[in-house]
Parts: sequence; structure tokens; C-alpha cells
Amino acid sequence: MVNFLKKWQAELRMTFTGHPQSTPDWVLRLAEGNDPGYHLPGSAVWAVHGSMSTIVAGIRVLLMQSLHPGALAGVYDHSGFKRDPLGRLANTIRWIFTVSYGSMDAAHTATNFVRRVHDSVKGSYVDAQGQTREYSANDPELLRWVHVAYADSFVAAHRIWGGAVPGGADAYIREWAQAGRLMGVEDPPLSLAEVTAEMDRWYASGHLRADERLRETIDFIRYPPLKASLQPGYRILFAAAVASLEPRYRELLGLEKPRFGPIPLPSILAARVVLAVVRLTLGRSGPSEQAARQRLRRLGYEA
Repeated sequence: MVNFLKKWQAELRMTFTGHPQSTPDWVLRLAEGNDPGYHLPGSAVWAVHGSMSTIVAGIRVLLMQSLHPGALAGVYDHSGFKRDPLGRLANTIRWIFTVSYGSMDAAHTATNFVRRVHDSVKGSYVDAQGQTREYSANDPELLRWVHVAYADSFVAAHRIWGGAVPGGADAYIREWAQAGRLMGVEDPPLSLAEVTAEMDRWYASGHLRADERLRETIDFIRYPPLKASLQPGYRILFAAAVASLEPRYRELLGLEKPRFGPIPLPSILAARVVLAVVRLTLGRSGPSEQAARQRLRRLGYEA
């Protein structure tokens, strides 16, 4: 049993960080830097991103972002999501946690790296009206959709599976708007009402669509190449992410509607159990947060 738990812990670490045993170097480097960073202990960002609800949110946001054919084309044509999905996941987590816990300089360096990678992500896609359009991963329209879908998903998942957020959802959206600005999003939404209004506009605009690429991508998100020991828990979390979606988005995605109300209680409870086990396995305070607190103490901030 002890050996199984150690193996399972290593597989979890590999899934989220790309390193089965040790803490990745980039996490350790979060202790470096000469400024406190954009987000501090007690912030809404630390509360949300330090919660296990981010795992469900991550699945949910992948589904949501895929509804825009331009965003999906960038992933489908250029990303290694099929060749190395866990590597792509680890890189995404690296950026999120660096902006959340690192110094301002580290956040800018990590973001500039992502934007340079995006420079080469270009191509064309067929929009919801059947017209061929050019796209670039750094296009303001696509950046805005990705940011708003992210905020919507992380707030929705945390509301169900997370704890209290200092200042509530509005504080989280206002604080995480800085990440959007770093990525090039102009005037990102600053409240839950603004996020909701933008999501409504995206839906009403007809920009979102379902096609064969979307169905293929959903199948891949539903059945990723995880280790056998992780698959049962992932299936529960995927079902929970689907259950947390608004019915109109589930319909667009072609996913089953819950049988018991808008969010079936069994999905909520089952996901809560899985997330609790993950938290117990990985530890209550993540290494990124620990490194950030180390930097803050060195700089004389209360950590």
C-alpha cells in the first residue's frame, strides 16, 4: 500500500509539474526576485489558485475555450496537445503559478516567453458563418476570449468546490485582470457582472461553434492518456466540469446534460472526494506558495 501511494503521488506530480519526484526548478526560482509580485498572501488569487478546485476549472476552461474556432485552431494546428498533453499542461500551470506567486519580473519574463511562442501560432479557420478567417494567437479578440473563459471557469469551479475568497468573485476577477493585461488583453473585465455580460455577448454574437475538430478535441479532453491509476479520478472530475457548465454551452459542446437539476449532486460530492484525496496526497500548501512566502520573508513582508 505504501509503495502504491508513493507511485500514485509521483504520477500526480508528473501530471501537474512534469517532474515525478522533485520540485521543478522553476518553482524553486519563485523564491527569487526583489519585489513582492502582483499578488500577496490573503489575495483572492492566492485563495483561488491555492485551491484544488483549479483542477476542475482547468478541465472546464479547456472545454469552454475550444468553443471559439479561432482559439481551437491555434491549439489544434500548432500545440503539442496530442503529442505531449501533460507537457502542455505543465507549461500552462507554470505560467499561471509564476504570475500568481512570482515576482513582477518573473511574471513579465514568463509572459513574454508565452507571447513569443504565440508569435508563430498563425493560420486560418472557418468561422461560425462558414467564412475563412486568418488568426494569430496574439490576436486581441482571441486573447480576450481565452481570458474571459478562464475567469468564468475558475470562478464557477471555485464557487462549487473551493472555499471562501477574500473580497469574493469580484476581487478575484479584478486581481486576475492583471494577467490579462500582461498577455495583451485591453480593458479586461473587473467584476463577475462584466464577465457574465461578456460571455453573454460572445454567445449571442454567433462566434462560437461546434464542428468535427471540436468533437475530436472534446474526446481527447475526456480520455487523455493518463496513467491507469489516475483515470478513475479524472473521469469523475471531467463529469463534474461538464456538470458545472451552463446548459447552453453543454449543448454547443454536444455533452450530456445532468439528470438531476443544473448541477447533479452526485457529481459535486464525488469530485469533492477526489479533490480531497489529491490535496492529501500533494500537501495542503503547494511548493509555489512556499517559495513565494520565502521571497516575501526575505524582502521583509509578512508571509
